[in-house]
Amino acid sequence: MEDYRRIADAVAADVAAGRLRPGDRLPPQRAFARRRRIAASTAARVYGELARRGLVVGEVGRGTFVRAGAVEPALADPGGAPVDLQLNFPVLPEQSALMAASLATMLRPDVLAEALRAGGVTGTAAARAAASELLARTGWQPSPSRILFTGNGKQSLAATIAALVPVGGRLGVEALTYPVVRTICARLGITAVPLEMDEHGVVPDSVRAAAVRAVYLQPVLHNPLGVTMPPARREDVVAVLEELDLPVVEDAVYTFLSDEPPLAALAPERTVLVDSLSKRIAPGLTLGFVVPPDRFFDEIAATVRGGGWTASRFAVDAAAHHISDGTAAVVQQAKRADARARQRLVAEKLDVRADPRAYHCWWELPPPWRADTFAAAAAAEGIAVTPASAFAIGAAPNAVRLALASPPVDRLSAALDVLARIARGTPDLDS
Repeated sequence: MEDYRRIADAVAADVAAGRLRPGDRLPPQRAFARRRRIAASTAARVYGELARRGLVVGEVGRGTFVRAGAVEPALADPGGAPVDLQLNFPVLPEQSALMAASLATMLRPDVLAEALRAGGVTGTAAARAAASELLARTGWQPSPSRILFTGNGKQSLAATIAALVPVGGRLGVEALTYPVVRTICARLGITAVPLEMDEHGVVPDSVRAAAVRAVYLQPVLHNPLGVTMPPARREDVVAVLEELDLPVVEDAVYTFLSDEPPLAALAPERTVLVDSLSKRIAPGLTLGFVVPPDRFFDEIAATVRGGGWTASRFAVDAAAHHISDGTAAVVQQAKRADARARQRLVAEKLDVRADPRAYHCWWELPPPWRADTFAAAAAAEGIAVTPASAFAIGAAPNAVRLALASPPVDRLSAALDVLARIARGTPDLDS
């Protein structure tokens, strides 16, 4: 009898050579056994070996299919790929099956024909209604008529900032902020002005002193600090914005992990809320949302069109399917539980500042460590972390951000053990 591993090698060679392409369906195991003149039990072992190598995936009731790509090992040896604690794109193992079932109806020719049409900045009525449901939070739900769609969250931010702040203008941003906002400002010829922060978020008086045209804030689960503004601070910030008649760009990308109401609920006529699907669902399903008040709606919509940032119709329709049939809500709840589980690991192993709901944490390093030397020491152990300088406008504190979402839980746990060991030691200043 031919060894099942040799048969698996032959199938793997067909995949590598392109004779079997991603998405191709393998024959049923009994048919495979007849063609190869092997026992059915051997065929089962072949299919099991191919699945173990990450080359195929079985779908109950449908069959076995060639995967779209190979799967990385859950925990590489010291010479393998680094553990990524820099990028924060949570994708749960079970969600692809949920999403596949959700999108099944889109494969009908009539439905797909509609999804392949050109998209528009306002999407479809069904998509706007679904997005309104998705973005709703305690005490607030956007009107479907005020929702705009872009290709992703970064495009939503770029279009909004470009519409609100002229070239040469000034945008107030938290002193520690999402790095892409600094890049957007530089590309648009806008000065990013740092706003003072404390343990509750941005300090209201710093907004008053900044002399800016608009403000960009992350009131809920701030990146990188993980801070959420308490109600009293929100009211104080809104009071200053109203006093100065300033618009605010509210980045809500992490709000799916929380039930906190947005600033838009307190200041609906001056808040432009921006969100996306990259973290709520998956980075491969890119879709951004902008919810402006009426007075900014036309200008932002025109900027989205003029910038070439309009979302694809397929992404808009796919998102509407996931929202309407409950898939998005199921994934969101699962990610909430996943984030809390990962934060429990952090609490067990490190002395960090963290909100138990967040997918990231801010680590103020013990002396004599500095952020850059700690990041280098972690990289030497195969762990990528982000030093505070990546987020700072001006002087950077002695801290690093840990993004917790990407590695499998067991690999994250092992990485946190390594980081704790590094922190207990001292930097090698001669290296």
